[in-house]
Amino acid sequence: MRKIWIFLIAVFFISLSCATVQDPLTGKPTLTLLSTEQEIQIGQKVVPEAINQNGGLYPDQEVQSYIRNLGYKIAAHSPRKVDYQFYLVNSKEINAFALPGGPVFVNRGLILILDNESELAGVMAHEIGHITARHHAKFLEKTYGMNLLLNILAVATSNSQYQQAILQLAQVSAGLLQLKYSRDQESEADALGVRFAYEAGYDPRGLITTFEKFKAMEKVNTPSLLLTHPLPEDRIKNVAYLIQTKYPEKLLLKKDSEEFQRIKKKLMSTAASYEAVENAKENIKNRNFSVALTNLNKAISIFPNNNEAYTYRALTYYNLKEYQKAYLDALKAYNIDKSYFLPRLILGASLVKLNNYREAIAVLEDARKLIDSNPDLYYFLGVSYQELGNRQLAAENLKTALELSDGKRGWESDARMRLRALGVI
Repeated sequence: MRKIWIFLIAVFFISLSCATVQDPLTGKPTLTLLSTEQEIQIGQKVVPEAINQNGGLYPDQEVQSYIRNLGYKIAAHSPRKVDYQFYLVNSKEINAFALPGGPVFVNRGLILILDNESELAGVMAHEIGHITARHHAKFLEKTYGMNLLLNILAVATSNSQYQQAILQLAQVSAGLLQLKYSRDQESEADALGVRFAYEAGYDPRGLITTFEKFKAMEKVNTPSLLLTHPLPEDRIKNVAYLIQTKYPEKLLLKKDSEEFQRIKKKLMSTAASYEAVENAKENIKNRNFSVALTNLNKAISIFPNNNEAYTYRALTYYNLKEYQKAYLDALKAYNIDKSYFLPRLILGASLVKLNNYREAIAVLEDARKLIDSNPDLYYFLGVSYQELGNRQLAAENLKTALELSDGKRGWESDARMRLRALGVI
């Protein structure tokens, strides 16, 4: 009898934690651990990490407006009305991905291999399909318990410094940014993508020709998109059969546009600049800083607005202990793209090295509003607060830095020494 009561109480509290939402595909009420609002909050919290991991936003307002407008046009045909947002990021990887509650990202590298607008529309419609079917929310509900999700939501909405919650959010962010969909989920997103593209007036066969490109490339260098979106042999056939049986050809289905070709031409004109940045990254990794500087100077000469080039030139100068130059380049990158975390971090770290602790704190606390799980951020905050005599905030930040560190940052022993001086360890 006691076990039955325990079970009933558990069911009661679980039911209190659940939200009832309308299934966007069936229209029927369904129970979920995450409400739509909570799903949107988590997705928004991960957006800065997605931008940071992919080299910042492509620095051209016309390009960003084109991606947004195309995305909104397609998303208007989804029965799920959430906070859709669309971004073009600097990554060379051939990929596109979505986050819970509406954000969709298209990589620069993807557009460079597409031939027409219907192909891009098909990929974006597919990602909107994942959001419509709540695939991200289902992943979160299956992988993480309600208590952990509530902790994450607390961080997402209050900017808490609670170490365990920050670690959990970092774990969730990594899971979402590397999410591998099941075969059934991919089929569902394909079907929805074809439907949304068709209803938006695009030739749905654009998705097929894009898949065929990926399949051909798989033999040489597997596109990143296929690592998270598997493409078995029958997937292309299934999409082709779906189009043939449910979406007959009709007049005025759009295949391409002058605008797409103009946008692609813009991206092509800056491709050499971004290739030079990629070469610089390899040289920075190998500590060939003089070669990296040559690469980055070349990148900036080709495309003077390349925010990623300024960011990595700032990082190179920082490694060379030329902190004033690092500060100036990080400031340029920050002014081009205020959504990009890395230049803010380098800016703050450079200010610490220049003994400008008050300005460093202002920059780093502002950066924490974007990403609050970066260990370097907390280390430099801890150093700054300690140098200004705020022992409590110094200790809190240094402890958080060590908690988040992978042990390979290079400042761990200094952080421990500082904590000993503060009487914490």
